[in-house]
Amino acid sequence: MVATASLALVSGALLIAAPSQAAGGAAAPTARTIAGTHPAWATPAGDAGSVPAGTEITGTVYLAGQDPAGLTAYATAVSDPANASYGRFLSTAQYQARYGATSAQIDAVTAWATGAGLEVLGSTGHAVTVKGTDTAIAKAFGTGIHQYRVGGKLRHAPARDITVPASVSSAILGVNGLSSPGANVAKPDSIRVDSGSDVVTRSQQGAQAQPDGTLPTTATCSDYWGQKSTTAGPAGYSKGPTPFDQCSFHPSQLRKAYGITASGLTGKGATVAIVDAYGSSTMLADANRYAVNHGDMPFRSGQYTEHVDPAQWQDQDLCGGPEGWAPEEALDVEMAHGLAPDANVVYVGADSCTDEDLLSAVTTIVDQHLADVVSNSWGEIMHTTDNADITASEIAAYEQVFKEAAVEGIGIGFSAGDCGDSSPLAAATGANCQADTARAQADWPDSDPWVTSVGGTALGIGSKSGSYGFETDMGTLRSNLSADGTSWVPAVPAPFYFGGGGGTSEDFAQPAYQRGVVPDAFSHTLMTGAHSRAAQRVTPDVSVAGDLYTSVLVGLSDGADYSEAGYGGTSVSSPEFAAIQADALQGRHHAVGFANPLLYAHPDLLRDVVDEQAAHHAKAPLSSIVDFGAVNGALTVRLVAFGQDTSLNAVRGYDDATGLGTPTLSYLTSHRG
Repeated sequence: MVATASLALVSGALLIAAPSQAAGGAAAPTARTIAGTHPAWATPAGDAGSVPAGTEITGTVYLAGQDPAGLTAYATAVSDPANASYGRFLSTAQYQARYGATSAQIDAVTAWATGAGLEVLGSTGHAVTVKGTDTAIAKAFGTGIHQYRVGGKLRHAPARDITVPASVSSAILGVNGLSSPGANVAKPDSIRVDSGSDVVTRSQQGAQAQPDGTLPTTATCSDYWGQKSTTAGPAGYSKGPTPFDQCSFHPSQLRKAYGITASGLTGKGATVAIVDAYGSSTMLADANRYAVNHGDMPFRSGQYTEHVDPAQWQDQDLCGGPEGWAPEEALDVEMAHGLAPDANVVYVGADSCTDEDLLSAVTTIVDQHLADVVSNSWGEIMHTTDNADITASEIAAYEQVFKEAAVEGIGIGFSAGDCGDSSPLAAATGANCQADTARAQADWPDSDPWVTSVGGTALGIGSKSGSYGFETDMGTLRSNLSADGTSWVPAVPAPFYFGGGGGTSEDFAQPAYQRGVVPDAFSHTLMTGAHSRAAQRVTPDVSVAGDLYTSVLVGLSDGADYSEAGYGGTSVSSPEFAAIQADALQGRHHAVGFANPLLYAHPDLLRDVVDEQAAHHAKAPLSSIVDFGAVNGALTVRLVAFGQDTSLNAVRGYDDATGLGTPTLSYLTSHRG
């Protein structure tokens, strides 16, 4: 992940050397080396010496808490439907008393930091934030900060892995932020339909093909799958008519398709939290206008709240700024409200897209128990070509908060990404990929075993009444109509363009809840094709509609004129699933907390998604015509193939494209667990 110019001592478990045993069997505190704090890109060949005198590094120190092993054990027990402790959640005060950092730990770390010459900027139950010069850093951590030439630029990092002294080693989980920020920061897992081009929103009443057999010059889409089709245009993936793509969905259509309407559930009594970076200045007004435009009720007074502090925003150039994250925020809030209209929604905007700030936003929700379910529509890869990998300290810091959420009855979900298997091959042509991916891999943080990984599907509405039609895995190939209208560019079959994330993690072992449900063929085969002797974590866990070309309408202004356009990505799927969880909580009349053990205990409550081409033994993939009509005087048409998600495939049973499947009416109304 990103090493921010800030420093963090983390509470939780870290893969570092255990203290030695003193005579008589008592554990004697020892100095401890924090692995991974000297990044791989900081090479001797690029070493340009110490940072200039007076340079100050600001960072956050995460604290270990009282009983990391006990926290893991209780989080496991309270989340397992087969355990006698299932559902016996703790309050935030009870969590703090049992597992949180003590005042003695905080005081010890503070005294050590100030004794070394570091300034303490603030502290919480999870972390102590410090600032200091190279001299103070060296005294505190046993090594100075050097500059390194990397890609023609100077970056800074510890000259070697840092150490913490015996006096505080038991209170410290890990240290983060002593290195320069890198390119591997979290990004939204959604894009606008035909992002980067001139796009018009297609009307629900789009025209049929022209009488002379040419494609319409008026934007055209279908109200449901197969309503309109055409034989016009160049040959595509299959013989005969090709359906026009469906118009972008609005919430009432999704509520009907997934059984929410039939259940009568609205999320009443539950709260959904949304985490993104920064914050839109017009979110509440935009969400209310969007709801009314599509026949839904706006937020009641007090139903929507937000925690945003523009005075603290940072790294805007690195992260794309508030304007870059505003569509994601609008999408998340509007889908959460749309699929759970009576649930409360709280938006918590991180101060940047760095892992440190995003974790702080999640921590705010958990520490204050602001919500029952948390949706995170952002992520990143774990292993990069520029060695900006996620570190053990970062993982431990996040997992401590994830486990706290579990023991307090809060469920946390993350989108699974939009780059299929995140391989270099996918990144070469994918619309929402990280170019510096080192190899095929599962993304972060959704691959962490303590969160619910939410993948995507392409949803087909079955009839004019809005009934469920079908779903296939979220993976699209896209071609453009040539200027002369005689061919598709690139030629059919097109390369990968957009697809739901998933796959086998090389970093996390298989959690107990996946045993016996996830086939060995997945859990023992890494994304590179290598065999793993040990079973590994596989993602996603569940899926919901998110394909870019079975998109959802999103409305926003953020200071500009209000408009609506189609968006797709697992960023759509994550808030949809969070809202569905809110509906389910209403039906169950109690908190569920970390949902994965319950989901894997009852996979029959979910709809198994199988690739449409394979399910029907078709020779060609499912495809559609996406007709935007004449844009700036030129006919703008796409040919899209579905269910082509890199190396990921939707097969019968659990799979690495759609997980266990998608929610159903039975899932919403079940009282199991």
